[in-house]
Amino acid sequence: MIIPTRSLGGLDVSAIGFGAMVLSPGMYGEIDDETAANALNHAVDAGATLIDSSDGYGADGHNEKLIGNAVRGRRDEVVLATKFGFRVPEGAEAHTFPVNYSFGELAVNAEPRYVRGYAEQSLRNFGTDRIDLYYPHFPDPVVPIEDTVGAVAELVEAGLVRHLGLSNVDAEQLRLAHAVHPVSAVQAQWSMWQPIEPELLATARELGVGVVAWSPLGSGFLTGKVGAVSDSDFRSNIPRFDAEKLKTNNDKYAPVRAVAADLGVSPGQLALAWLLHQHPAVVPIPGSRTPAHITENLQAAEIELTGETLARVDDALREFAPAGEGSLR
Repeated sequence: MIIPTRSLGGLDVSAIGFGAMVLSPGMYGEIDDETAANALNHAVDAGATLIDSSDGYGADGHNEKLIGNAVRGRRDEVVLATKFGFRVPEGAEAHTFPVNYSFGELAVNAEPRYVRGYAEQSLRNFGTDRIDLYYPHFPDPVVPIEDTVGAVAELVEAGLVRHLGLSNVDAEQLRLAHAVHPVSAVQAQWSMWQPIEPELLATARELGVGVVAWSPLGSGFLTGKVGAVSDSDFRSNIPRFDAEKLKTNNDKYAPVRAVAADLGVSPGQLALAWLLHQHPAVVPIPGSRTPAHITENLQAAEIELTGETLARVDDALREFAPAGEGSLR
């Protein structure tokens, strides 16, 4: 399969990447490393070049280590993106901020003095000499984004990082950061059931910054196949996956599923193709553990939607107001 490419601020990647969070235990239920590595290698074999991780996915850097082992010997085939800030060093202060998921808050530390240490640990985890795209996972509530970005800029200068990214920021933070060092990509939650902030998208377009869409399938909901989630599944923390709300949301999603059926594509493929048609520099990063689903997701990059079809989808989405909170922030 030959997947079209897109540019994230000068960094060329496959139009659909791979979100590796699903490959660590405790994120979407249990999984063994062999199954995870097979899924990741299938994604690369099928044409996904952007592999997205974080030092906070899984215990003790599990996700980065898994990826490093899986791509050893084919490092130049992939663009490794990872995020930092959750693995607060021992003795460092954890800076908390509220979120909409049931656990209530998250904690980060993105003080400049710790950034190089985060990067060096991720490099060891990956077993590589460079990180292609490096993001602070969340803006630190007590550290100006410009200070954190300045520390990443030093890593770019040192050759440890190739491109700077930002994750979960607003338009003002993007503009402030870009004034310190060019931002290649901003990662934001964006899908049919969670729109991106219009001002953030407009600012990214103005500055020539690409958009990496996390949770582009609504944590799997937009595949139309989620009937329930277990307590060991990370999605049990998301209000929209509450049993009663999930049933309501599946009923509301029926018109979109009908459009997909008429087109002869899966609901997930329609969700990804629709997203690709929203902005020329958006790159969704769906994740899956199943090779067949990974291929299905990547094939969405080849789906062309006419203006008439897009209008029909938008009409269906106007009736699709999901029950429950779906955004992390």
